[in-house]
Amino acid sequence: MSASARPGWMEKPRPLTQTAKALALAAVVLLVCVPFLVIVSTSLASTQEVVDNGGWVLWPTEPTLDAYRDIFDGGIVTHALGVSAGVTVAGTLLSLACTVTLAYALSRPGVFGGKPVLLLVLFTFLFPPGMIPSFLLVKELGLLDSYASLVLPVLVNVFNLVVLRGFFQSIPEELYEAARLDGAGDWRVLVSVVLPLSKAALAVVGLFYAVAYWNSWFYASLYLESDHWPLQQVLRTYVVAGAGLTDATTGEATVTAPQTVQMAVLVIATVPILLVYPFLQKYFTKGVLTGAIKS
Repeated sequence: MSASARPGWMEKPRPLTQTAKALALAAVVLLVCVPFLVIVSTSLASTQEVVDNGGWVLWPTEPTLDAYRDIFDGGIVTHALGVSAGVTVAGTLLSLACTVTLAYALSRPGVFGGKPVLLLVLFTFLFPPGMIPSFLLVKELGLLDSYASLVLPVLVNVFNLVVLRGFFQSIPEELYEAARLDGAGDWRVLVSVVLPLSKAALAVVGLFYAVAYWNSWFYASLYLESDHWPLQQVLRTYVVAGAGLTDATTGEATVTAPQTVQMAVLVIATVPILLVYPFLQKYFTKGVLTGAIKS
C-alpha cells in the first residue's frame, strides 16, 4: 500500500504531533513524580530545613533518617505496620480462596442454583449495604474490635468474582471434558487444570485484594479501638490531626517536625505496594481483559 493510499490512522505522525505527545507525557510524568519526590524529600529533611522552607522540601541538603528512627522507636507505627501486613496477607489469601471457588462454581454450566446465586451476588454490587446496617451486622456477629471485621465483610469483591468467572469460562471446554474422562472430580479439575492456566488472572485479582486491604482505613475507624489500628488509619490520624510522634519511654513529643513524620509514615505506607506492583504488571492486560471480554 502506497503512502498516499494509507488511511489517516496509519500515517506517520507529524513532528508537531510527536512533540505535543512528548510534552503531554512529560507533563503527566512531572505531575506524578514531583509530589512523590516532595514527600520523600520532606521525610528525609531536617526539622530546621522543613521550617525554613515552609513545611515542604523539594531536595534536602542534609538528608537524615531521624523521622524514620523516631517512627520505629515509638512503637505505634511499627505495631500498625504489623497489623496491616497481617490483615493484608490473611485477607488476600482468604479472599482469593473464596473468590476462586465461587467463581469456578458459577462458571460451570448446569450447576444447581448457579443463576440465583449469581443474581444475588450481582444484586449486592448494584445495591451495597449502608454504613449503619454494616455496623449493626458486625456488632451482632460479635466482630467489633477484632481484625476479622476488616476481612469478613469484604471477603468477596463482585468485580473480582466476575473477572475470574469470565476467565474460567474462557478456558476451552475440551480441557474440562478431558479431565472428567480421566476421572478427575471438581476439586481435581480446579487445582490441576484451572488454576495453572489462570496465573495471570489470579495475580491481578490478588493484587487488587492486597491493595484494597492495605489501603483500607474506614472500617478500622468504625470497628477497631485505637490500639488495634492498621497503618492507614494511623497515617490518617497524623495527617488530619497534624501531630507529631511522642517518645515511647518519656511520653514527650519528639523534636522531629510533624510534616517530616507525616511524610515518613506516608512513604512507609506506600513503598510495599510499589515494590510488589512491578512484578505483577505484566499480568494486568492479559488477566483483566481476558476475563472482562469473555464475561
